[in-house]
Amino acid sequence: MKFRLNGIHGRVHSGNLLLDAGSGYGNMSRLALYETKGRARIIMYDPIAEMLAAAKQLFQPLPSDITMSSGVFEYMPFRSNIFDAVLCGYSLRDAIQLRPAISEIHRVLKLGGRLIIVDLGKPDNPMLEACVSFYLRYILNILAFAVAGKVGLKFRALYGTYRRWPKNSELNSLLKEYFSKVDFGTRLQGAAVIVAAYK
Repeated sequence: MKFRLNGIHGRVHSGNLLLDAGSGYGNMSRLALYETKGRARIIMYDPIAEMLAAAKQLFQPLPSDITMSSGVFEYMPFRSNIFDAVLCGYSLRDAIQLRPAISEIHRVLKLGGRLIIVDLGKPDNPMLEACVSFYLRYILNILAFAVAGKVGLKFRALYGTYRRWPKNSELNSLLKEYFSKVDFGTRLQGAAVIVAAYK
C-alpha cells in the first residue's frame, strides 16, 4: 500500500480521467480517489470479469465516477489520447506481451499523460535477483499457506509472471523507447519498482 501511494502521490490530480489497468479489486482506484479527494473519473479495466464483479461489491455503493470494462493490455477498447494517467498496480507484469501492452498504454495516454507502475522488480545484480526468485518461489508460498491455507497457494502464480518480467534496467530501457521521460525508482534492493513514465 505504501508503494502504491508513493507511485500515485503528486501524479494524479483532481479532474483527471484515469485508467486503472489490471485493476483487480480496485486498490489503485481507491488510492487515486483518496489522492484526488474523490475528484477523479476512473475506468477500472481487468481481463477477469469476476474480479470486476468482486470489486463492484467491495466498493458498495459504486461511485458514479467509476466505470468498469473488461479486456487485456494488448488490445484496449479506448480512443487514443484520452487518459491523463494509466495506473498499473502489480498488474503490468501479467501482460501476455509486454511491448504491445506498453505501446497500447502509450496510445491511450494524452500528451503529457503518465504511466504509473508499481510492481515487483527484478534486480540487475544476479545475487539479489536469485534471492528475490528464491523468496517468491519458496518462502512466499510457505508464508501464504500459513496465513491463508489453500487460498494462499494462489500466490504461486507470482513466480511464473516474475520469471517473464524483464530486469529493472531492461524495463527502464523499454519504457524509454516509448516515453519522453521515465522516473524509475526501486525499493527493497531492487525487488520492487515505482515508475512514472511521461508521454
